[in-house]
Amino acid sequence: MPIVAHNPLPTFAHLRAAGHQILDPERALHQDIRELHIGLLNMMPDAALEATERQFFRLIGQSNQIAQFYVHPFTLDALPRREAAREHIRRYYQPFSRIRADGLDALIITGANVTGPDLAGEPFWEPLIEVVDWAWANVSSTLCSCLATHAVLQFRHGQRRRPLGEKRWGVFPHRVVDRSHPLVGTVNTLFDVPHSRFNEIGRDQFDAAGLPVLVESPEAGVHLAVSADGFRQVFFQGHPEYDTISLLKEYKREVKRYEAGERPDYPPFPEGYFTLQSRAILDEHAARLRTALAQGRKAPPLPEEHIVFRLDNTWHDTAEGVMGNWMGLIYQVTHSDRKLPFMDQIDPADPLGLRRRRPAF
Repeated sequence: MPIVAHNPLPTFAHLRAAGHQILDPERALHQDIRELHIGLLNMMPDAALEATERQFFRLIGQSNQIAQFYVHPFTLDALPRREAAREHIRRYYQPFSRIRADGLDALIITGANVTGPDLAGEPFWEPLIEVVDWAWANVSSTLCSCLATHAVLQFRHGQRRRPLGEKRWGVFPHRVVDRSHPLVGTVNTLFDVPHSRFNEIGRDQFDAAGLPVLVESPEAGVHLAVSADGFRQVFFQGHPEYDTISLLKEYKREVKRYEAGERPDYPPFPEGYFTLQSRAILDEHAARLRTALAQGRKAPPLPEEHIVFRLDNTWHDTAEGVMGNWMGLIYQVTHSDRKLPFMDQIDPADPLGLRRRRPAF
């Protein structure tokens, strides 16, 4: 079933206009279907705040047909915001105190932009730990995206992310390495995932922390891993929620930074993303831009109209499948009143009965 538009958040209107099924709350009340309440801790910077909402809302809404999804966005007061973003949050987000009081079936934590090498020095560090610790005790499962994965690996498992030296940026092929897990048992065994990061947690670090790896890539490293019990925490390092044009927008932003003198080198292409023809067009643009800057003329605009229609999305279907499997597992282990069954009905060390499952081939 679709996401329920339970408040006036503009993301609902954007998704409806794009053809996605969004359910009116009055109609939702008259359907005898289980609700799932999903929290979205959105830590992304102002420029990506609403886009990140739409990406995760869409992925959730398209993932599964067994429930009505109520998605509750919130953020951390410690994150610096400009006035427009603060107003958006004030109007449409809930405070964590309300989230904590009402409860959730599951939680998604996005990535964030950081300025220093040590995550423990970031202003969001202590508030994020509070949310993650609360979710561990009170929410059936938490999905950590990118930097959120790095933060949890550091404060819960003592594994600090490592700098890559240069940005890992592009769309990379990945392989399922443990098909017995229900998160990946029904998806393609080989699929693409976008990445965009300067740091990583390596396979050896996941192994040292006792966190089973489900999906990895020779070029991009680990993408998907889970907590030792197989479910309570799910870790992404890639960005399966990305839109088709997300990396193009990042590339455009880096070109603008070069144009403004904020980076000394012209940005490289994201790997595995642009076609050969698109690369030729963008190389020509780079030459024109350098000439314009050298002559003191206005820089030409990036020729996006000649690039967009050549972009392919080779990751969304599998991302939808993994998200749908996650939602299905959440549905199985939660009650309609959102009280966790772990304590008295399910082995907390094996909530999904993974040790009793036969491999899914």
